[in-house]
Amino acid sequence: MHTKSLTPSAPTRGLPALDAAWLRQLCLAAGAADVGFVELSRPALAGERAHLERAFPPTRSLISFVLRMNRDNVRSPARSVANTEFHHTGDEVTGVARRITAALERAGVRALNPPMAFPMEADRWGEERMWVVAHKPVAVAAGLGHMGIHRNVIHPRFGNFILLGTVLVAAEISEYAQALDLNPCLECKLCVAACPVGAIAADGAFDFSACYTHNYREFMGGFGDWVETIADSRNGVDYRRRVKDSESVSIWQSLGFGPNYKAAYCIAVCPAGEDVIGPYLASKKDFAADIMKPLQAKREPVYVVPGSDAEAHVQKRYPHKTLRRVRSSLRPRSIAALLAGLPLTFQKGAAEKLEATYHFRFTGREHVEATVNIRCGKLTVGSGLNGSPNIRVTADAETWLGFLAKEKSLWWALLTRRIRLQGNPKWLLAFGRCFPTG
Repeated sequence: MHTKSLTPSAPTRGLPALDAAWLRQLCLAAGAADVGFVELSRPALAGERAHLERAFPPTRSLISFVLRMNRDNVRSPARSVANTEFHHTGDEVTGVARRITAALERAGVRALNPPMAFPMEADRWGEERMWVVAHKPVAVAAGLGHMGIHRNVIHPRFGNFILLGTVLVAAEISEYAQALDLNPCLECKLCVAACPVGAIAADGAFDFSACYTHNYREFMGGFGDWVETIADSRNGVDYRRRVKDSESVSIWQSLGFGPNYKAAYCIAVCPAGEDVIGPYLASKKDFAADIMKPLQAKREPVYVVPGSDAEAHVQKRYPHKTLRRVRSSLRPRSIAALLAGLPLTFQKGAAEKLEATYHFRFTGREHVEATVNIRCGKLTVGSGLNGSPNIRVTADAETWLGFLAKEKSLWWALLTRRIRLQGNPKWLLAFGRCFPTG
């Protein structure tokens, strides 16, 4: 690989490593606003390694880079303005990644640039993760920022008004970056106040399902729910009773232009970053009035699963916004995905007074034993059967997943003994309230 004098046309076979200074300049020339390098063996990326080697077996290093977004576009209450900024900056990220990869290829270095966001590996939907690389942990390891309590990477200069790209490289790099010592997140809680569905708690807890159901309504599962609504409708009049004309137009627009985010208010109101923080420090009151209040005051549909914490939050905090109750589209298709996903759909509010231990034994297609504990609004999921349960559930794996997807009747499953309960069924009902599906 290259040492100090590599040019884009220089051979790299047999040389020790790519020169970090040369590579950084290549990335900046390709259009990156900032860039960092991290080795695949970094302990912080242990959870990524198998995925990256699956996608590109010769991976040795990763290039992480950021592009800046125009802040006032992202802050606009008009979703057309904000979404255009996200989509076009995303297209630029793809272009930068391709130019970096092409330059490395011309230099004799193998490289791969996965998508920034979409398209993804759709055949994995419901069973395993769809994305090739998780850009956020790579960016953090490469010293490009830290995660804020809103789960977005905050760059020390540009704040969270960035999009991330990653290039997998089949070479070592002469110098790697380290994670930042200081987290730029101010923990000002403006993202907590701005989120229309209460997905971000003041204590740092995150309600994934609330964010997913609303913000990603016209992506993936939300689109699937819309298709099922069409299938369930008796005729055009019945469809219009279920779906407003404006929602149909919004779906058409997403199909024609690109999926529209329903909110990115947590990003819009974040004041962190050297280039961003000035107005916030000058007057926190004026900053909130200029940027956060218009988003809070906006009259808009908010999508929630009935019985969820998000539904209660909208009713309490945003009575002027229109509640749109929809079905959850998070339907796992394997027991492994089910157990991994429980923390993502768990509703703290519904579980606040519940104290129970559940034993699950799955048979048939998947043989799995698991213990689920719910205490004081907190959930833990462990392998094996541990402790004294309030109820034991033994179920054929395929039948249980079908029951959760509302494709199989619980009573039929109980009568045929494909699902068996030991203990008072009220505990199972209480469990279900912690994971509403609509």
